[in-house]
Amino acid sequence: MKRNWLLILGLCISLVLAGCSGSSSESADEIKIGTVFPVTGNLALLGSESYRGVELAVKEANENGGIDGKKIVLENSDAVDADAAQSEATRLINKEGINLLVGSYSSGISYAATEVAERNGALYWELGAVADNVTDRNYQSVIRVNPPASSFSVQHIEFIKEVVTKQLGKSTEEIKLAIAHEDSSYGTTIAEEAKKLAETEGMEVVTVQGYASSSNDLSSVILNLKEAQPDVIIAVSYINDAILISKQAEELGYDLPVFLGSGGGHTLVDYQKSVGDLANGIFNMDFPQYAINTEYTPGLEDFVAMYEEEYGEAPRSGHSLSNYMGMKVVLQAIEEAGSTDVEKVREAAMNIKIEKGTTATGWGVEFDPASGQNTLSEPYMGQWIDGELVTVWPADVSVTEPVFGE
Repeated sequence: MKRNWLLILGLCISLVLAGCSGSSSESADEIKIGTVFPVTGNLALLGSESYRGVELAVKEANENGGIDGKKIVLENSDAVDADAAQSEATRLINKEGINLLVGSYSSGISYAATEVAERNGALYWELGAVADNVTDRNYQSVIRVNPPASSFSVQHIEFIKEVVTKQLGKSTEEIKLAIAHEDSSYGTTIAEEAKKLAETEGMEVVTVQGYASSSNDLSSVILNLKEAQPDVIIAVSYINDAILISKQAEELGYDLPVFLGSGGGHTLVDYQKSVGDLANGIFNMDFPQYAINTEYTPGLEDFVAMYEEEYGEAPRSGHSLSNYMGMKVVLQAIEEAGSTDVEKVREAAMNIKIEKGTTATGWGVEFDPASGQNTLSEPYMGQWIDGELVTVWPADVSVTEPVFGE
């Protein structure tokens, strides 16, 4: 009798654990997808903006009947940092029984959450974080739709070679380049790749200034840039340090040379609002923004209208657009897989082929089967002109020519 009770107890425990750590995101009438974004804390502005893109893609799909008649449901989390990302991803997978996750805007958050997905047999779709190490590990549990950080550096250097050299009347080898970057994996990756590529092209890298994005004083960075006298600065910043660089440069009497931002803070309307006219002339390499050639980005105008109707304001950055486009790819893969089974969804994703110039971002889709990285996504160069961030390069997406000061 005692043995029987022990067997029954063991069976009950097994059933409870199976219910808590289910391996399927799908039920009879719903498909659950977990989200891992920072929606409070220091990263909340772009984290919540990224989430809005995911939310709109899901709303649009549900209004069109969902997937095979099943409603798509988002199970949300607030991953304010890497530690929270690990715990929240673990909760979504093992407690909520969700095996498909999307995120996450921040590279540190993405790196931590994807480690959890790898250990637990889930599939993690990255729609916004750019650090190369997210996909460089060649995890079969990770698929990234957006471009990696190294592509920002590639495009920076190409822009300098194709556009800036002609404007300055200098050869590539005569260009003096400075790099200023916040020191997380996001900033460090772009900075290191930019330095390597620039030196390969023969440019002189006169200084590299790393700093904490939480710093309240970047005067030493500004003074070092001023002393180095570069022709071009590549900067990698979040919102607070982007604002601080512009304001402290003015305070210290440093007239910034050709200044190339790298997404992050320099892409935000709040940056322009904070620094005013100081934003004019600042370039920024980033995800697609909204002043762009809409013939190359079909669906963008519909997205903006949908966003404004849902949230009562214009999009705050291109992060929502990029996450919207990326989430549509996620939903396409699930639909074509006919299942939420991780292996089937990944296989379906690897078979998706979308040409450039046919999506709301202009990106195409073709995933590298080893790394899961989309090979047909790339950042574009925008510039703040008369208080608006407009796309100026490359030609396929530009709406105006770059403007240079005297």
